[in-house]
Amino acid sequence: MIFSDRRQAGEALAERIAAVPLPGKPLVLGMPRGGLPVAEPVARRLGADLDIVVARKIGAPGRPEFGVGAIAEDGPPVFDERNLRYAGVTEADVEQIVIEEREELRRRIADYRGGRPAPPVRDRAVVLVDDGLATGVTARAAISWLRGHGVGRVLLAVPVCAPAARDLLGADAEVICLHAPDRFAAVGQWYDDFAQLTDDDVKGVLSEFITC
Repeated sequence: MIFSDRRQAGEALAERIAAVPLPGKPLVLGMPRGGLPVAEPVARRLGADLDIVVARKIGAPGRPEFGVGAIAEDGPPVFDERNLRYAGVTEADVEQIVIEEREELRRRIADYRGGRPAPPVRDRAVVLVDDGLATGVTARAAISWLRGHGVGRVLLAVPVCAPAARDLLGADAEVICLHAPDRFAAVGQWYDDFAQLTDDDVKGVLSEFITC
């Protein structure tokens, strides 16, 4: 299963989610940057509100592409213990990286929301959407943040995921994944168009849903 782009993946995901009974008016939260264009057609299909949860990967020292943890919004770091061991580092070893990533997190939150507060999630059904799951650690951080703010129900929805990430996150949320290939190397390999998105792309999507 190859998706043409994030929008087409979101449309396919929306059809699956529409069959899931959700109480009240759900809130769809995209994980920028890549998760938001997937989340947009989901929100439109459900007639739901759309907003964001901002998360950042914590990379290993000297290997920023190798994620050993993540942070979301103002929540605490969530670590991947297996990747920490594989990289030969401890949580203390990445303290400075956490500080730097939190600064970037604050910058993105301020830029994307323009001073708006984070969306209230207490006792609400939330559909958390990303463009895919590799290790799943950023989604775990986002779910941890939602739990810490009293979310009512969490449905994690992605077009494609590594089977191990899907199984791991199943303990934290209801997971919908359209495609979980055994030979999973990276999220981008399952898209024809997996172009890098910009902050302006994120703000453009949000401006269509949020007017104040």
